[in-house]
Amino acid sequence: MPEEYSPPLRVVGFVATRRGDPDRGPEVRMRQDEAERRLLRDGDLVRIEGPRRQEFAVLHVDDALPRGAAVVRDVAGVAPSEVVRVRKLEPSEPRRSLS
Repeated sequence: MPEEYSPPLRVVGFVATRRGDPDRGPEVRMRQDEAERRLLRDGDLVRIEGPRRQEFAVLHVDDALPRGAAVVRDVAGVAPSEVVRVRKLEPSEPRRSLS
């Protein structure tokens, strides 16, 4: 299976939420052009590959970010100024039926 194209992104911000906050859970934000480069859309479930571990998160588009940058929320194992890769969660090939 060929490797998906996923250039690295620099984490420029990290948001940690608390219990009771209205918006919680793993999230990654990046520019629209960065998302399109990875064949991603706003609201997709993605895999964030950091230097220590991998996590699943929801993608949100934010064109106010600089090119090549990402902001993460509630993603363990990622800190500001580190490099991450964001990949599609679904395989690019459709599943074959067993029948």
